[in-house]
Amino acid sequence: MNDLWHKTRTLLAVQYAYMLEYRAELLLWALSGSLPIILLGLWTQAAQGGRFGLGPLDFARYFIAVFVVRQLTVVWVVWEFEREVVEGRLSSYLLQPIDPVWRHVAGHVSERLARLPFIVLLVGLFFLLYPSAFWIPDWRNALAFAALAVLVFALRFLIQYTFALLAFWTERASAIEELWFLCYAYLSGLIAPLTIFPPVVREIALWTPFPYLVYFPASVIAGLPVNWPRGLLVMFLWGILFFGLNRWLWRRGLKQYSGMGA
Repeated sequence: MNDLWHKTRTLLAVQYAYMLEYRAELLLWALSGSLPIILLGLWTQAAQGGRFGLGPLDFARYFIAVFVVRQLTVVWVVWEFEREVVEGRLSSYLLQPIDPVWRHVAGHVSERLARLPFIVLLVGLFFLLYPSAFWIPDWRNALAFAALAVLVFALRFLIQYTFALLAFWTERASAIEELWFLCYAYLSGLIAPLTIFPPVVREIALWTPFPYLVYFPASVIAGLPVNWPRGLLVMFLWGILFFGLNRWLWRRGLKQYSGMGA
């Protein structure tokens, strides 16, 4: 346990120091995820007539929650792993006594810690511009949201890392992620809450992993009703599916990588 703790602390410390070298870039990354803020303005205006079952304040709080969820769960491992395979840098990582995935996990967690002040700053700026939307979430919702944010990050990282393993066979594994993002943008609740979707589309979407990566945690912190048993069950099932696929691709991919002369 002491050895595990030492490795974890060292990885996090190194990655955190690395992230602090690019504080200005971190701010730009945070701003690049501001699409929910733009959509907030559009939907709050569209909700003035009360046609969607949600009022302007509901939309405002939902989309600021979406912004926070996106900031806390953003993942980019597919591009990093793809570059490591294509450039051959993965070979040196395989010689080290630790699975290369933990280097990426540490990098993502450290980046999140370094990004946190910018998230707080941008959320504070939002409430200055929309003071009527300010609210203090129920403490139970806040705790549930914190736990969900960890689960959502883990699931999204697992999904994207599974796509990244396709880099053993193709130089453009990131293209799969880009195709996946099209479905993610529409069905996750990023562009609109699922409550306003047609019933058939909503019912189909709720059996995919997409709503549980954005809509589910955002609704929890915004105080909108959610189906907890179904949400946790679907997340668990998709997590098991992608974990099994991930391990299978990793074992097959290492043989393919060795065959390429690594």
